[in-house]
Amino acid sequence: MKSAGGRLLAGLELHRDAAQPLHRQLYGQLRTQILTGSLPSGTRLPSTRTLVAELGVSRITVVSAFEQLTAEGFLRSRAGDGTYVDTLWSDHAPRQPLSRPPLSERGAATSSRGAGLSGDAPHAWAPTESESFVASQVAASAFPAATWKRLLGRHAGSTEQFMNGYGDPHGHRPLREAIADYVNDVRGLGCTPDQVIVTSGAQQAFNVLAALLLDAGDTVVVEDPGHISGRLAFQSQGCPVQGVPIDGEGAVLPDEFDGGSPARLACLTPARQHPLGTAMSPARRAEWIAWAERNGSWIVEDDCDSELRYRGKALPTLFGLDLSRHVITVGSFSKVLAPSIRLGYCVLPEDLVEPFASVSSIIGRPPATVLQAALTDFLSEGHLHAHLRRTRRLYAARQDALLEAIDQRLSHRIQAERVDAGLHVMGWLREPSDDIEVARGLAAGGVYTYPLGEYRVTRRLPPALLIGFAGTAEDHMAEAAGRMAAAWDRWEKLGVTP
Repeated sequence: MKSAGGRLLAGLELHRDAAQPLHRQLYGQLRTQILTGSLPSGTRLPSTRTLVAELGVSRITVVSAFEQLTAEGFLRSRAGDGTYVDTLWSDHAPRQPLSRPPLSERGAATSSRGAGLSGDAPHAWAPTESESFVASQVAASAFPAATWKRLLGRHAGSTEQFMNGYGDPHGHRPLREAIADYVNDVRGLGCTPDQVIVTSGAQQAFNVLAALLLDAGDTVVVEDPGHISGRLAFQSQGCPVQGVPIDGEGAVLPDEFDGGSPARLACLTPARQHPLGTAMSPARRAEWIAWAERNGSWIVEDDCDSELRYRGKALPTLFGLDLSRHVITVGSFSKVLAPSIRLGYCVLPEDLVEPFASVSSIIGRPPATVLQAALTDFLSEGHLHAHLRRTRRLYAARQDALLEAIDQRLSHRIQAERVDAGLHVMGWLREPSDDIEVARGLAAGGVYTYPLGEYRVTRRLPPALLIGFAGTAEDHMAEAAGRMAAAWDRWEKLGVTP
């Protein structure tokens, strides 16, 4: 047994005049010591009583930091024996922050086509119905229209050149600062504003990364089933995709002993696997980071729907855990505000920022500066946090209403369970049907869902529908489920069994 003792206490510096709360300072410093190997696995930490006395802080400060580190897999407690550094990172994480060679000398360098190629944008269907079961549809009625109109009006009349010109390909600097503050606070990325680039939603980020990082023939690992838009962006570059299955801990690592070259890039959704909804475990996160470092590969972390969590704490991002800087995080405001705003972001390792901005300016100009300025104020004035609190409650109630409606009207066709995050539930079909044909049959009756079959790469999967709950009001859900049941019945009566 190893004890941290005075070495740990000497390395901790808490500042009461800092903007960050004391428990977050303690959490961050302990996590850094664990990631860098200053606190090796198996190390016994001083008791909370000792830390309280030596650091001059309250017990709740120490307990809060320990609880968060335990939830993220960094610490473990033994009843009656103290708190220890978990063995999780001993086999996977780098022991110290790595000095990085120039980009041209690294295994994960930019592609030779990255200066000028763009990917084909994937097809996207935009529903016109005010309410539907489309998994990507948000509650239009919940959009903070009055606030957004006021903030837009604040900037729309500007005659400043920067507001009316093409705009910085990196994005509006104040917005980059606001996004950095937001993702550091909410998702623990630990990035600077200089690492943030504003994009026209997540799709533009995928297209730019495909052109920047991949040559034709490079293998890309994707989840199977997995997010469609990112996969198509990489395939548009002539890159074969290798699907990896999803288990209870998230995406399974690819087989590295098949004699082939390692994949150049992996696209993952660790916060909430899309579409199945699994949250990647701490152990699996460590394994993927080690895989990227070992093979000189990139990981594109699609942080989709991470803010829309109804139960449990969100685990740390891969970007925040990656000391070797092989992870790129893509985020969007489409699901938390509205897709039509077309504002997203990409958080990059420092030496990818300028190449990304250059390729981005070729593939597409940055979003309108007036929109970026309005979003800056929306973030910095706290409107997004308030909006998220409202929509989480709203969507949780709508999910409950959907599950109740399915139980009453569709239980003989669909089995569905509550999800902890996101905008849809998985409706597993009780009969061995073709879910793509089922979705088409329902669409013919004016009821729209997404079939799981369209998300697969090579695996055979049980049939299921992605059934969105965010777009339909709670008191309309029973009626909407009734329309789905009626559309299903009508289709079957026509003699076409799904």
